[in-house]
Amino acid sequence: MDTTTLATAAQEIDFSLLALFLRASLTVKIVMLILLIASVWSWAIIIQKFIVFRAARREADAFDRAFWSGEPLDELYEKIGAAPEGGSEKIFAAGMTEWRRSHRQDGVIAGAQARIDRSMDVAIAKETERLTSGLPFLATVGSTAPFVGLFGTVWGIKTAFEEIAISQNTSLAVVAPGIAEALVATALGLLAAIPAVIFYNKLSTDSDRIAAGYDAFADEFSTILSRQLDAAA
Repeated sequence: MDTTTLATAAQEIDFSLLALFLRASLTVKIVMLILLIASVWSWAIIIQKFIVFRAARREADAFDRAFWSGEPLDELYEKIGAAPEGGSEKIFAAGMTEWRRSHRQDGVIAGAQARIDRSMDVAIAKETERLTSGLPFLATVGSTAPFVGLFGTVWGIKTAFEEIAISQNTSLAVVAPGIAEALVATALGLLAAIPAVIFYNKLSTDSDRIAAGYDAFADEFSTILSRQLDAAA
């Protein structure tokens, strides 16, 4: 087959992503679909976390202003009610609820400070878990997607060489489509992994900062309650 014929044959081959996917073997198609789903799911988590974190920061700022405004804590607690919404409100409500339970007519129940601290620690742990939910999936995609894509590429190249051996034709028009199909799997693996790694690091840092803010507030609130417990003792 001369050069002109090879060029004509190569031009007639469709190298679009859809065509490469449709021509790929079943195993490579499954790999591509897994990586595509992982990428879409990762972006859904990323967008959702940006929304959640922004709301958490806005709520924390608003609650800090209310908490340090000088309004009596009992009034603030009554205003929040039994169903607090944001993380800071839930931590404050947990501490205040235990504070009220630790009081009785003849004084303060022993060990009140420890119970208050544990109640707020539980609330912080729940909020931290809510903030970090989904992040392990990003870490998993970031660490495994390139290898899944590489597996698809290796399998695709193996299939391409088998087809070459069967056809006994090593021309570029025969070799190129199979290699191109195989390489798409690696490209999809990197396409899924790179954003997952970048945003996992970003979101983990943001989550740690928000959680640190919750810890700082709990410590300050615990100190205030401790002073009142000492005064009531």
